Amino acid sequence: PYGMDVPHTIANNQIPEVPGTVLFPFFLAINIAEALRASTGWVEPGLGPLFTLRENYYPGDIGFDPIGLKPKDAKDFANMQTKELSNGRLAMLAAAGMCAQEQVNGQGILENLG
Repeated sequence: PYGMDVPHTIANNQIPEVPGTVLFPFFLAINIAEALRASTGWVEPGLGPLFTLRENYYPGDIGFDPIGLKPKDAKDFANMQTKELSNGRLAMLAAAGMCAQEQVNGQGILENLG
């Protein structure tokens, strides 16, 4: 199946097949990245009202732009953010559609192609 000796499983059943030694570092990395993002944008509890953004923080701008793609103009940055959100939402709908299709017929996405 698809040039691999591993039998294909539909995507919705693959997470339980991944060993915990792979899942733990994966979710740990996600947790660390989210904690750093939150500490960049939000005031720590006890140092101000809860759920308060820092004065110098603009939502979506965490200062990570290693190849200089971030627009300098605030209007262009907001436009880019809108485009990214729209593309991300479309990608989530596409992924949900693929998962739903797999649940309906029990076949993987590539199996439906031919």
